[in-house]
Amino acid sequence: QVQLVESGGGLVQAGGSLKLSCAAAGHTLPIGAMGWFRQAPGKERELVAGISRSGSSLVSPDSVRGRFTISRDNAKNTVDLQMNSLKPEDTAVYYCAATATYYNPSYSAKTYEYWGQGTQVTVFS
Repeated sequence: QVQLVESGGGLVQAGGSLKLSCAAAGHTLPIGAMGWFRQAPGKERELVAGISRSGSSLVSPDSVRGRFTISRDNAKNTVDLQMNSLKPEDTAVYYCAATATYYNPSYSAKTYEYWGQGTQVTVFS
């Protein structure tokens, strides 16, 4: 079993930056792929960035590519999401996710069996 703890959410002006962090704890290791998802009111939960255990495989949608950067530190069991040039449409609850089953990331939330509690990101203009 793995517990994920998120931090770094908050209120930021459009064009600004935020860095989200997620720490994994538990005895069910090693963790394979990890990712960040977000869910805005009235919308489905969607992947914003995913990363393989080695960091060699990265996935992200066109809406955030070039603005968001995911990274991980396997020694510390952490994964971060650096968000730059934030837009009001980025406003959502952001969730950290992990899987012990798959090495490479996936766009599907169903492939991740461990989830954080979520952290609110609000972007105003």
